[in-house]
Amino acid sequence: MRILFLAPLKPPDHLVPSGERTVARLFLKLLGRLGYEVQLASGLRTLTVPPSSVAWDSLRKKAGREVERILAEQTGADPVACVFTYHVYYKAPDLIGPALAETLGVPYVIAEASRAPKRADGLYAEGHRLSEAAIDRADLVLTPTRHDRAMLEALRPSHQRLVDLRPFLDLDEWPLAGAPRPTASSQEIRLITVAMMREGDKLASYRQLADALARVADRPWRLAVVGDGPARGEVEALFAAFGDRVRFLGAVSERPVLSRLLAESDLFIWPGVNEAFGAVYLEAQAHGLPCVAASYGGIPDVISDGKTGRLAPPGDIAALAACFIELIDDPGRRTLMGVAAAHFVANERNLAPAMTAVRQAFIEVGISLPASPSGVPS
Repeated sequence: MRILFLAPLKPPDHLVPSGERTVARLFLKLLGRLGYEVQLASGLRTLTVPPSSVAWDSLRKKAGREVERILAEQTGADPVACVFTYHVYYKAPDLIGPALAETLGVPYVIAEASRAPKRADGLYAEGHRLSEAAIDRADLVLTPTRHDRAMLEALRPSHQRLVDLRPFLDLDEWPLAGAPRPTASSQEIRLITVAMMREGDKLASYRQLADALARVADRPWRLAVVGDGPARGEVEALFAAFGDRVRFLGAVSERPVLSRLLAESDLFIWPGVNEAFGAVYLEAQAHGLPCVAASYGGIPDVISDGKTGRLAPPGDIAALAACFIELIDDPGRRTLMGVAAAHFVANERNLAPAMTAVRQAFIEVGISLPASPSGVPS
């Protein structure tokens, strides 16, 4: 039993690491563990920034050719259970999945769909129209955040089922995940952040982070920055005043290495400007790190404020700094939150409960299950 998989924003085999790629790969793993043969049907990216009528016309033609190619490959192949697309929104609509599902006569599933009516006019109007058409066609939408669900529910077609599937990870990929380790004997709090360095929201987050740290410069901390990108020079300039208290480690793609860096830290800090939810927060919590962030988008769905970390109001630098101070100054509270964070990920946001939820959702919308699902109780 096969699933045709699509990821129009960023395919799982893309060379550049990102949270988007990480989550796409997690869904490939989840569906495979359920017993399906999962095929990446197309690597076509529909991300169009800035959008233009010429770009959309070209993409529509490419998508049409991809649909023809994929359908031709189905002759004599094993049956398809569904078409499964990860992440559809106005900047990256799915131009392939709906046509495949319609022609093959199978359900169409979207994991992480976002509706944005405010984009119906203006620069992104065509991308909005195309993404809305795809979302309307979906039989099942798996939604990771309460933030997205509200609009999806308001505009839900009668045939469509919405199922909450909160962000998850696979703890088996993180060899040092677990309860927090003791703070180093120097008593300097080991802060860490992990993020790409590019213009826009990422750079805005780095700017907020530097501004907040300037307000706690009298506290005993050091910061490790994991990440790289075209805006690295600007990011380094933002933190220049801190001298050797801030270490830039570059991009780290090897999971065991990143796992060690997280396990050797005390507190994860990242404002998360306009993050959809931020898979990195779950990765940090898996290693017993409380997280400090701002409550943008779906971040409250991955950090429990006051239990596994602290959330400041978006853009409130003073409040963000106050959260830093609270957890830098109180090692007991930091440890309790770290223990709660590791427990939260292990018991609620690991791969196994996500598999169970997806399997049940598939049953409810009539998606055929493999004869021998792997790792999920019947």
